[in-house]
Amino acid sequence: MEPTSNTTSSPALGYILKGYPRISETFISNEILQLERQGFTLTLFPMRQPREDFTHASVKQIRAQVHYLPTNLLQDFFRLIVPNVRLFLKSPRRYGQTFKLSLKRFMRSRKAATFKHFLQAGYLVEKHLTGKNRAHVEHLHGHFAHSPTSVTMFASLLSGIPYSFTAHAKDIYTSNREQLTEKMEKARFVVTCTRYNARYLEAMRKTSSPPIHCIYHGIDVSLFQSAGSRLECLPPYTLLTVARLTEKKGLPILYHALQLLKHQGVAFRHILIGDGDDKKEILQLIRDLSLTDCCTWLGTRTHAEVLTHFRESDLFLLSCRIADNGDRDGIPNVLVESLAMGVPALSTEVSAIPEIIEHRLTGLTVPPDDSKKLAEAALELLTDRELRRTVIEKGRLRIERDFDNLASTAKLADIFCRSAEN
Repeated sequence: MEPTSNTTSSPALGYILKGYPRISETFISNEILQLERQGFTLTLFPMRQPREDFTHASVKQIRAQVHYLPTNLLQDFFRLIVPNVRLFLKSPRRYGQTFKLSLKRFMRSRKAATFKHFLQAGYLVEKHLTGKNRAHVEHLHGHFAHSPTSVTMFASLLSGIPYSFTAHAKDIYTSNREQLTEKMEKARFVVTCTRYNARYLEAMRKTSSPPIHCIYHGIDVSLFQSAGSRLECLPPYTLLTVARLTEKKGLPILYHALQLLKHQGVAFRHILIGDGDDKKEILQLIRDLSLTDCCTWLGTRTHAEVLTHFRESDLFLLSCRIADNGDRDGIPNVLVESLAMGVPALSTEVSAIPEIIEHRLTGLTVPPDDSKKLAEAALELLTDRELRRTVIEKGRLRIERDFDNLASTAKLADIFCRSAEN
């Protein structure tokens, strides 16, 4: 793809990431790749090594240099402290002012991670943004509003390079509100991926700046083509869920709904793809509900394998809820992929999900934590041919209109360029 016309003023970007690459964060690697294709130069600063030993094919196309930050405050102490001492000697006043901010934040949170983020920022600035071998970075951008943006903010204050950040879901709703507001006020701009998030962040601000932009996570629409219309499907139905095995995904509600369907004599095969902290509990629940004969857990799978399962599925299920700590989804990318693949989707009315699953138009939504209504809606989407026709057709149109990653990244690129001109 040729660079867009506005890239002559494109700032060189430094992306601070929680981890890279990550199977569950395809939207970030796609964003990086598309920005490169539009003429941007990026340098990546992940805070963690990848969790998986495989990755998506698109990651291999990314040209950005990757510099992993030291992650363990104790084991990496000297790796972290030596560059920070050097940076202090170079800019004692700037360093001292930023350290005072980190101390203030520590007094509020009482978390040692505050100092780790400060030291990681000092390491990043001294090792990669100053001196003879400095990376060419004119703007810093953090992905996720919690720890990556803490490092990003400190690095900006230590270097004088402006910053922005993208806020997603858990990082918004489980963050300290005062500290999140502080990050917003020091940033050039904030990006978030749903209107629901944008309204929440707007209400937190103390001033009218910085601007908050809503940009949906897009997908490469050309990669998500239905294998054919699935207007009619016959039992045993193939049901699919792709999710992290965590509280906010509401998987116990989903499996109780599947038990109801089984007791009604509905024949189906349910496939769960994903991993997470609640794996042991979820697998035990499947056994306790006597669903092992019709429910299969596949663990983490490559994107290509996930697409194959989408093509073979009659219905996509995602029973999202608000976790006890406030954590919740924004718009799960798998819902975007499901609609793009022509697989009818059923989810809940949580957070921004109704922004993509418009009830009885692009899919069905039910209240969270209601297994009975989830089971009823699933059966309706499996058996109502005209409803399936509507949600398949309208769902695909919604993706083409609002979730094309070429358009989404072009909006972000324009924001970066306009910010650099101010």
